[in-house]
Amino acid sequence: MSDLVVRPMRGDDVAACEAISSAAYLEVDRRTYARAWPDPTPRTQDRAQVWRERTAHLLATDPGGCWVAESQGEVVGFATSMVRELMWILASYAVSPRAQGQGVGRVLLDAALAHGRGCLRGMFNASQDQGALRRYRQAGFDLHPQITLRGHVERSLLPAGIAHVRDGGPGDFELMDSIDRRTRGAAHGTDHGLLARLHRLVVIDRSSGSGYAYATPTGNLLALAATSRRAAAALTWEVLASSAPDRAVEMGHVTPANAWALDIAVAVRLEIHPRGFLAVRHLAVPAPYVPHATFL
Repeated sequence: MSDLVVRPMRGDDVAACEAISSAAYLEVDRRTYARAWPDPTPRTQDRAQVWRERTAHLLATDPGGCWVAESQGEVVGFATSMVRELMWILASYAVSPRAQGQGVGRVLLDAALAHGRGCLRGMFNASQDQGALRRYRQAGFDLHPQITLRGHVERSLLPAGIAHVRDGGPGDFELMDSIDRRTRGAAHGTDHGLLARLHRLVVIDRSSGSGYAYATPTGNLLALAATSRRAAAALTWEVLASSAPDRAVEMGHVTPANAWALDIAVAVRLEIHPRGFLAVRHLAVPAPYVPHATFL
């Protein structure tokens, strides 16, 4: 694409980037979703608003990690990334379907990677887009398969009582950052303020293990970090127990290093599907840990 311009993202680019993200991810979903799943649908307005809030947050914390590609004055792709302590994270990355295969993704990834110069480690969630996976491997990332656990929770199989898990808040952020450093090598820092505002936060802090999890009101587990498998399991059981009985739940981005999550899925008869990859550089796969889709 000869007229391509790559420049820093601005606040007035966010809406266009959300539309590109929705279209590009929907195309990948349609090509790769399991047949037994409901047909992929465009992002809802509520989810689009959350996406825009997350991206505005990244523009505020990491303007040097947020880039767009323009062709003839129109945004055709973007990449957002962040640095947390000595960890570089690719938050979101997409190219408009009509502009794919023309080198746009490569130059955007290079711009985002430059934001992480000097970082010891790198990590992000990757879809099953083959072109992107090749670029990630060429950039030095190891690709670890992930699974998604999905289905209706068999209520009769839930534990009778889940002790010591409580709702969390800002007073827990220091503890949560210490857990982050232990599990993934870097704190989330300011990201916890946004995530706790958008989602339910549950925490456990015991001598046998500490941890936290973010979840939707209907019982989708969005992220989890813990110092022991026992703490991770207690948090997951709490999220599942609070799920809506008439709604399927979903927990994505589970790596083989987190077999405790598989054991819970088997116990309540959730489906187990391969889905995407965890890309890491100079980092062991975190455990007990379920990364957030954007902030990991």
